[in-house]
Amino acid sequence: MDNELEFVTHEFCNSLEEKLLEKIFKINQKNIPEVGNLYSLKSFKNLLSMSYKNFYVTEANKIVAFAVCFKEGSAYDSRNYEFFSKKEKSFIYIDRIAIEKDYRRNKIGKNLYSRIQSIAFQKKSSLCCEVNTFPINKPSINFHLDLGFIEVGRQDFEENSVAYFKKEI
Repeated sequence: MDNELEFVTHEFCNSLEEKLLEKIFKINQKNIPEVGNLYSLKSFKNLLSMSYKNFYVTEANKIVAFAVCFKEGSAYDSRNYEFFSKKEKSFIYIDRIAIEKDYRRNKIGKNLYSRIQSIAFQKKSSLCCEVNTFPINKPSINFHLDLGFIEVGRQDFEENSVAYFKKEI
C-alpha cells in the first residue's frame, strides 16, 4: 500500500504566529527568482498587511507551500499589480506562490489555484498573475496555460521580464 502524503490548506494573515511567518518567508526566499525577493520578514509582513487572501499548505504539520493574493483597490506598490489595476475592474491577483522543491508535482499548486479560483468565482472576478520570461520559468508558463490562463501582455524590466496571464471566471 502506498504511503500517500496528506496536504492541508490553511488561510492566514500577517498576524499569524511569528514562527510560522518565518517559515513561510523562508520558502519565499528559497524560491527566488521564481518569486520576488522580500529581503526581510518585516517586508513580508508589510506585503501581507495589504493582501486579500493568503494560504499555506502543510504536510505532517510542516509548511510546504504558500500563496499570497491581492484584489483590486489595494495599496500594493508593484509594477505587475499595477498592470492589472489599470486594465481590470474586479480581479484577484496571485502575487506569489511557492512550493518546497521536494513537494512539487503533488498537485499542491493546482489545489491552491482551485481554492483561489472559487473565491474569484464568488466575487465575479478575473484571476490574474505574471510569470517570469527572463529568467524563463517555463514550468509555470505551462502550468498557467494548462489551467486555461491566456497571456494578456508582456513587460521588460531592468532585472527581469514577465508575461501577464489572466483567466476569466
